[in-house]
Amino acid sequence: MQMINFISGLLALCAGVFAIVAAVGVLRFPDVMTRMHASSKVASFAGALALLAAALDIGTLSATTRAVFAILFIFLTAPIGAHLLGRAAAWRRRMN
Repeated sequence: MQMINFISGLLALCAGVFAIVAAVGVLRFPDVMTRMHASSKVASFAGALALLAAALDIGTLSATTRAVFAILFIFLTAPIGAHLLGRAAAWRRRMN
């Protein structure tokens, strides 16, 4: 039982570190495209790690199934959202 708590804590810590890296990237990167990259790629990975940590800590099949479906949803929708944001930024840049 202690090993599961250690692994879920490590996953949660890694999720927090990746979320902080994504936030710093959004603040520090110079243009819209690089900020979008930091917010979509790294933040979705941090969310997946946090969901895995929660599923491992809860330890039931129901929690694991829900976490897997949520991770799949995040990995399917984050690139689409980033693509649409990039297109909108490119369109706005052309209009100015």
